[in-house]
Formats: sequence, structure tokens, C-alpha cells
Amino acid sequence: MIVSALVASGVTLDPDTGNLPGGDLLQQMTNGIGGWALVLALVGMLIGAAAWALGAHAQNYHQAFNGRRTVLVSGLAALLIGAAPAIVNFFFHAGQGVH
Repeated sequence: MIVSALVASGVTLDPDTGNLPGGDLLQQMTNGIGGWALVLALVGMLIGAAAWALGAHAQNYHQAFNGRRTVLVSGLAALLIGAAPAIVNFFFHAGQGVH
């Protein structure tokens, strides 16, 4: 009965981090975590590139493969970190279009 009354009245959602106490702090923390994640992706890429180069120079296929995989995974992680806000916004707006 209560649910049908809520549905009939039209429930809306307008996300805004400024409406709750600590919203600005949460946004700053999210930005900081994103920065740290990008730094870690860069470190992973550098370590992977070094392992790839050493493995290729030493003709060690396993080490070269692991280095190449680390470079690719680190690059993919950086791509996802950068695209995360757009991906979340895309799905949020797609969900708002559902009637």
C-alpha cells in the first residue's frame, strides 16, 4: 500500500554530494584515491616495461611475457580509472531513461 502510494506520487532522484554532511570531503577523498591509483598504474607500467626489456634481452620468454602483460594491465587500469566517471554517468543516465 505504501509502495504503491510512492510509485503513484512519482519518486525522483537527483544525486548531489553537497546535500549531506561530509560530501565535499568524500569528493576530495575520491579524487585522492584516483590520483593514487594512477600513480600505482604508472609504477606498474614502469616495472612491467623493465621486466619486459630484461626478459627480451636475456631471451627469457616467461619474464618478457609477464612484463608485457603487466604493461598491458597497467595501461588498462589507467584507462578504466580515467573513464570511470564517464562510465558511471553513462549507466546512471541510461537508467534514468527507463520508464
